[in-house]
Amino acid sequence: MNNGRVRDKVALVTGAGSGIGLATALLLAKQGAVVVVADINFAAAEQVASEIRGAGGRGTGVRLDVSSESEWAEAIQETLSQHERLDVLVNNAGISFAKPIADTTIDEWHRVLAVNLDGVFLGTKHAINAMRGKGGSIVNVASVSGITPFPGASAYGASKAAVRLFSKIAAIECADDKTGIRVNVVAPSGVKTPMWDTMDFFKELVVQHGGTEEAFAAMSGTRASQRFFSPEEVAQTILYLASDESAHLTGVELIMAQGHVQ
Repeated sequence: MNNGRVRDKVALVTGAGSGIGLATALLLAKQGAVVVVADINFAAAEQVASEIRGAGGRGTGVRLDVSSESEWAEAIQETLSQHERLDVLVNNAGISFAKPIADTTIDEWHRVLAVNLDGVFLGTKHAINAMRGKGGSIVNVASVSGITPFPGASAYGASKAAVRLFSKIAAIECADDKTGIRVNVVAPSGVKTPMWDTMDFFKELVVQHGGTEEAFAAMSGTRASQRFFSPEEVAQTILYLASDESAHLTGVELIMAQGHVQ
């Protein structure tokens, strides 16, 4: 850890209780970062932080509903109070949702955008103010669903498409203001996370095909280019953008997909 790629950087990772956020928090800690593990489920956040500490790393858990500005202010202030700075923010927290447009309620639409888009806006806003004058790296997690249209994913796709453009605007503003803050995007295609377990159609696929891995295989089809990524693979990409190895990059979108994306 003393020779890690993000040695002694202070990183806050949202949605870090599971999935991509969990893999990212563990990897950043392994690579020497002090990790603030943020999740709406505080027990899950603290469990991950405990795992980090048990492995000899430095981690603390905080509860954070990313759609709440007051909770963002508290999380950032707690980070600054404990560690005196914030070097890396990974805006990873998100929810998935699948339903035809005609059947989607306005409350469902608002909820998806509140977490997936408002959460990124609030995190980026407060991180800029915390990092201003010191520099830092903000990594926003979007999705190939924000590039390629998938029927039934109108709310999710719209939220992720907005994250992509928002991040590029934030990068330009930070560069123009000479803040030293970089803003970049990771946009993976399908990732094997617990998020799928909340979706009815996936539950049906699991039953139909006899298991979770079989359900993923069914969605991937017969082409290897459509395979699902692991959370650890996405975390490796986030690590690169969080580290000084990518100090020359801002406003960049790293698309993680095999095959044609349009």
